[in-house]
Amino acid sequence: MLITAAYAQAAGSSLLGSSDTLVQLVPIVAMIAIVYFVLWRPQQRRAKEQREMVQAARRGDVVVTTGGLIGKVTKSVDDNEVEFEIAPNVRVRLARSGISEVRAKGEPVKDSTTPAKSPPAKKDAPNS
Repeated sequence: MLITAAYAQAAGSSLLGSSDTLVQLVPIVAMIAIVYFVLWRPQQRRAKEQREMVQAARRGDVVVTTGGLIGKVTKSVDDNEVEFEIAPNVRVRLARSGISEVRAKGEPVKDSTTPAKSPPAKKDAPNS
């Protein structure tokens, strides 16, 4: 015989080599797909929701900063800054990127107009 056994085995494996490579790539592609759908995609969705929430912050909203301060937004200075009140008559300016969450959506603060006072309620005389 002119063909040795080792040469014959090598020739047979080259025909199956293309399918072996495909079989080896399938688990790698499956792991990449799992990581994408389990980690990356939900993280991108949460980041997008966070950006939208921060950009939607307006007057009257109670916000928490990344530093842990809790206050009420009193004025939107521009697209990147807000002014918020952390205590009565204590207002600070904050970059919108410093807002970590919007806790309560509030009614917009009215401009220095006080509601009219209603007359005091009449009390009935005690029964004695």
